[in-house]
Amino acid sequence: MGSLRTQVGIVGAGPAGLMLGHLLHLNGIDSVIVENRSRDYVIDRVRAGVLEQGTVDLLHAMGVGDRLRREGLRHDGLYISFKGERHHIDMASLTGGKAITVYGQNEVVKDLIDARVATSRPLHFEAEHVSVGALESSRPVIRFRHDDADHELQCDFVAGCDGFHGVCRPSIPPGVLTIYERVYPFGWLGILAEATPSSEELVYTLHERGFALFSMRSPTITRLYLQVPPDEPIERWSD
Repeated sequence: MGSLRTQVGIVGAGPAGLMLGHLLHLNGIDSVIVENRSRDYVIDRVRAGVLEQGTVDLLHAMGVGDRLRREGLRHDGLYISFKGERHHIDMASLTGGKAITVYGQNEVVKDLIDARVATSRPLHFEAEHVSVGALESSRPVIRFRHDDADHELQCDFVAGCDGFHGVCRPSIPPGVLTIYERVYPFGWLGILAEATPSSEELVYTLHERGFALFSMRSPTITRLYLQVPPDEPIERWSD
């Protein structure tokens, strides 16, 4: 087993793990990022598409906002539709100039991966059998298999950036987490269409048949959401 050493071991190469790794790099702190998916999978998976002002400001401050500045779609407001009428909310004027920016998570991840590679700090995709241990000690470890070799990464800190279904969350010792959960009785059908958006800003709609959201990912990609029953089998739906 190969023994490695770093200051911060990061599990997960999504936006959180990659952004943390770059922030640490900018402050002279070493890190190793371990991800069980492939690079292409991490980039291509469809997730959120709207960035809040604070995130946009941080990406620019980190020096990874060049493409965001060129290609991101700034929205100063949004529309709310109900009772057959559409109302515009000028969010920028109500928040001192703050806005949201439409820029897909996959684009953010792409930019952050490029930035990580440029630093030459370790980023391991397709790591197998990832686990964390010794979390209550001063020397926690991340164990994984990569390039046909087993590794044990000794860390000062472990950052679990692998999401709700990752390996880090269930590894946290009992009694440490307080979980608050509320389950809503509806689900969303997301539709990604190669079509020019029909509205320049997002539209949130309340209808007697449920909620609908008109969104977008780029000037050529439209994103739509429809409220659906959470337990309805898709076989009941027509084409």
